[in-house]
Amino acid sequence: MVVREKILDMVIRCFKRHGAKGLDTPAIELKEMLTEKYEEHSGLMYDLEDQGGELLSLRYDLTVPFARYLAMNKLKKMKRYQVGKVWRRESPTIVQGRYREFCQCDFDIAGQYDPMIPDAECLKIMYEILSGLQLGDFLIKVNDRRIVDGMFAVCGVPESKFRTICTSVDKLDKMSWKDVRQEMVAQKGLTPEVADRIGDYVQCHGGVSLVEQMFQDPRISHSKQALEGLKDLKLLFEYLTLFGIDDKISGEKVRTTETQVFVATPQKNFLRERLKLISELWDAGIKAEMLYKNNPKLLAQLHYCENSGIPLVVIIGEQEQKEGVIKLRSVATREEETIKRENFVAEIQKRLSQS
Repeated sequence: MVVREKILDMVIRCFKRHGAKGLDTPAIELKEMLTEKYEEHSGLMYDLEDQGGELLSLRYDLTVPFARYLAMNKLKKMKRYQVGKVWRRESPTIVQGRYREFCQCDFDIAGQYDPMIPDAECLKIMYEILSGLQLGDFLIKVNDRRIVDGMFAVCGVPESKFRTICTSVDKLDKMSWKDVRQEMVAQKGLTPEVADRIGDYVQCHGGVSLVEQMFQDPRISHSKQALEGLKDLKLLFEYLTLFGIDDKISGEKVRTTETQVFVATPQKNFLRERLKLISELWDAGIKAEMLYKNNPKLLAQLHYCENSGIPLVVIIGEQEQKEGVIKLRSVATREEETIKRENFVAEIQKRLSQS
């Protein structure tokens, strides 16, 4: 309890420092109010027996009770925080910290304001709390619903399937892209071609450089909705830079490996060349990987790097072999540079020392 109290005290002090007012709402809500927002999660709610004609449930989160509070009191603006217990009827996973009863700490700025100013403050609050807890290195991921919906539209997803496909995409933190793609196609009725187009986008990770890259995307540029989202996201990063925390906010995943370089090829029958290259990297003390396949597909190799957070890719193919060079690709920016074969280890060591 001592540790818990110290954590909550630090969180609440941060909320108050940013001018939020505390709020407390009932643990019990009308079931229809909760299911209106979380219909597909209704099976995870704790329902109470009929109380004289009223169907009630334990609150699933703190957001719906807050929305009800605003509506009942006819409030159009409020900066509030709430710390309280919520309940979800799912299988507990102690290793992942998932329980049926747990505490949520919510901070919300309700109302209409100029774009991205409240959003930037919310991210600043997250940064202050995570830094204060001294949990080690972290990265905060952001997105914009307009970008997601615009991306779905240009990829060919029917509008009626936007929300259900979005729930599949949300599982990428827990499932591989292969499994998510299978769910989209087999369970939710997307064509493989549409799923593959979605995969080209949802496996991209990066900060403001990715926003700039998406502005130039030929498909995304046809979606007014997505372009509006990208414009606001770019503005958000400008504010985060002023707060001094732009390097901690990204669409990137936290790295799941210490591997520094991945050796790849776009063509068949280049296993021996890959083995030679990776051996030189290992001999130089560089942490390197490759796929254990004779003829892996280039897209699969690049997706592996993006999902794992490997920063650099060495690419060797027929043209490179003929010219005595390799291509060095930055996974974050997708930029490629041609390097002389005999100098590639030294060039990689130089880049790694600068990162």
